[in-house]
Amino acid sequence: MNGEGVAGDAAHAAHAPRLIFAGTPEFALASLQALCGAGHRPAAVLTQPDRPAGRGRRLTPSPVKTWAVEEGLPVLQPASLKDAAAVAELAALEPDALIVAAYGLILPPDVLELPPAGCINVHASLLPRWRGASPIQAAVLAGDPVSGVSLMRMEAGLDTGPVYARAETPVSPRETAGELHDRLAALGAGLLTERLADILAGRLQPEPQDDAAATYAPRIRREDALIDWSWPAERIDRAVRAYDPWPVCHTRLEGEMLRCWRAEPLPDGETRADPGTILAAGADGIDVATGEGVLRLLEVQLPGRRRIAARDFANQRLAGQRGLAGLRLG
Repeated sequence: MNGEGVAGDAAHAAHAPRLIFAGTPEFALASLQALCGAGHRPAAVLTQPDRPAGRGRRLTPSPVKTWAVEEGLPVLQPASLKDAAAVAELAALEPDALIVAAYGLILPPDVLELPPAGCINVHASLLPRWRGASPIQAAVLAGDPVSGVSLMRMEAGLDTGPVYARAETPVSPRETAGELHDRLAALGAGLLTERLADILAGRLQPEPQDDAAATYAPRIRREDALIDWSWPAERIDRAVRAYDPWPVCHTRLEGEMLRCWRAEPLPDGETRADPGTILAAGADGIDVATGEGVLRLLEVQLPGRRRIAARDFANQRLAGQRGLAGLRLG
């Protein structure tokens, strides 16, 4: 390489922004991969400590850590960023910006104020709608026709910071939270790489959110997915899709937990039966009375068993001379 080329590379390196990336699950991994693909290899990757997972409860690295290690990126896993030593370690890297996507730990004020260009968050909603920990599930649960991602400059409040850019996408009527998650992860990664240079150069200024229009998506608990059969069939259907792949909607059948993976409300499905009553079970699925209308279960799962079509489950019960019609769920 000639001297001019070496000098050019050195000049580029001198002006290339120093980034730290903070993220943990698959949603965050899409943004990290996009950053690296666009030539923005972070000086370090922050991710949550390894957690017990699986039946053996073995310590398992996050998807972000697994990929970062494979790529040779330095990985930091502090248990908290309120620790002075963890903050000092970040400060020593002299980052221009901290890119955050589903990191999962609170960033205290001294971390938010550390990089000159601030902390830029890839959030899976059209802020100010669905601030909080579970915006994707909240959008499906509410039946939102449109979702999207936002690039936000983080501040001390929960997802309250000003927004640099948004990207919208329609939500299909039968889409699950898992399917929407994958699309929003890709959409967020694309928006980040498209707008990052303008943000870092100061060419794109964030606009304050309308706090009066804010809605909140709290962290999901396993018990949130317990089906209340007094709800309308449409609402239960949205819950089934919102809690796929976790924690999965469930109910009780003769003392056993029955997971409900797929369902659909029946058009004109009126009934006077008590909510939770199984009205029919056969080749079409398992029809259940709700507080308003009828919900047809299409795919179910018993503990320790695999997921199967509801019609197969109904046939197995009939073969054992224990039909489902007339039983009460819940």
